[in-house]
Amino acid sequence: MSDAAIVCSNLSFAWPDDTPVFQDLSFTVTTGRTGLVAPNGSGKSTLLKLIAGELEPATGSVSVSGTLGHLPQSLPLTGDLTVAEVLGVAAVIRALDAVESGDVDEKHFATIGDDWDIEERTRAQLDRLGLAGLTLDRGMSTLSGGQVVSLGLAAQLLKRPDVLLLDEPTNNLDVEARHKLYDVLSDYTGCLLLVSHDRALLDRMERIAELGSDELRLYGGNFTAYEEAVRAEQEVAEKNVRNAEQELKREKRELQQARERAERRMSNASKNLKNAGLPKIFAGNMKRGAQEAAGRSGTMHASRVGEAKARLDEAGRALRDEQRLALELPDTQVPAGRNLFLGKDMQVRLGGRDVFAEGGVDLTVRGPDRIALTGPNGAGKTTLMRLITGDLAPDSGETKRSDGRVAYLSQRLDLLNPDRTVAENFADFAPERPEAERMNLLARFLFRGARAHLPVGVLSGGERLRATLACVLCAEPAPHLLLLDEPTNNLDLVSAGQLESALNSYQGAFMVVSHDERFLTAIGVNRWLRLADGTLKETGAPEV
Repeated sequence: MSDAAIVCSNLSFAWPDDTPVFQDLSFTVTTGRTGLVAPNGSGKSTLLKLIAGELEPATGSVSVSGTLGHLPQSLPLTGDLTVAEVLGVAAVIRALDAVESGDVDEKHFATIGDDWDIEERTRAQLDRLGLAGLTLDRGMSTLSGGQVVSLGLAAQLLKRPDVLLLDEPTNNLDVEARHKLYDVLSDYTGCLLLVSHDRALLDRMERIAELGSDELRLYGGNFTAYEEAVRAEQEVAEKNVRNAEQELKREKRELQQARERAERRMSNASKNLKNAGLPKIFAGNMKRGAQEAAGRSGTMHASRVGEAKARLDEAGRALRDEQRLALELPDTQVPAGRNLFLGKDMQVRLGGRDVFAEGGVDLTVRGPDRIALTGPNGAGKTTLMRLITGDLAPDSGETKRSDGRVAYLSQRLDLLNPDRTVAENFADFAPERPEAERMNLLARFLFRGARAHLPVGVLSGGERLRATLACVLCAEPAPHLLLLDEPTNNLDLVSAGQLESALNSYQGAFMVVSHDERFLTAIGVNRWLRLADGTLKETGAPEV
């Protein structure tokens, strides 16, 4: 696989409405693990589809050396398929079964080819990805979202691809499944190009590729090294901007001083000529000479001002628009030790079965606890959060809430009215705040000017998150307990950083369901709860 590579030359692509995505994009990715990063909407998934041949570029070319495997973000799988069919081994296994039963038809040997060990390789691949319990005849409709993603990856790896494209492969995976995937990809020796917002996975990459509209920049090292390199670049860019601003001020000041000196010289020359009694022709020549000298000096200084402006513009282009949130949320403060939720022996029956183990589960939330709720998919984490909010009443057991407001953010971010603007939604949550104060608060959530008057329905995922956070965290009354269900799903890295900033400014208690261990560590979680096999247990922080 040492020669495996992806080469894109002068690649351009636009959507049918002529919205450009890439323009003259050229790059080469060779053997090794490469993480592809950029804000949502920048075209990362589109680029993978162009490389895979699923889309045609407007101009330019794409070349892939070796066998290609591609795992898209949305898998086109139907519930009617079996595991063997998804893995692409069903026909070979049928041919093997026929040969073993005595059928020596030549077509079976042609189907098998060199894959006499296909069942062993398939079983080994499934085991490595945590799918040891899956039988090859099992239907897709019986699998969880995480199992479907892992199965899709197994199907690609069974092709023994030289080049592997993965688009958000840890979506819907619980912590255990994520670590299985990390190990599998660490052993991959081909050319891997991976799109992900999972920083733990990106830290296992050997290089990071940052995608722009006309450039793909490669940074050696993992994501942490990339962040350090970007910070260093930003510090240099900020210094260059400050120097360019000072230079522009100096050149403007010298231009003004040159103009004032020229005006004084011309005024003095006129007086001297008049007092000297020289003939008009000589006086005129001397006056023109003074004017031309002043003009040359003014032109020189004006040119220097223009050059200084150009250098400032160039320095400014190197600055990144980091879009940081700077928040103060004193209204969310909760006294330490105040009981916000008490649940004892809570049990819920769904679909005729108990969600929790016999005797139910107990939970106490006090201010200002910062709780991570982890556990496998389907364990009942969302059900537990609905018990806390009061949206779901337990079939048995007791619950008690304080008077403080509880706010819940679902994965879908569907709390706001999509037909109303950001400002109108905010007014619904904080009607007593003066309009000027509301607009000032929205500006802190990066909704400035016309952006505050856009309908929520047209916002990007990151913008919708910021709008929802503004409405929830600045509501009247402010929430004392905040519940978040997989909040980083489908967020780009910038938006995830903004969420971290908001939660670090929040002074109440929160409970977060997430499989992103780096995110949980970054927001200062101090209690780790795990719900598995119907039992809720307090655990220590995981090693990240």
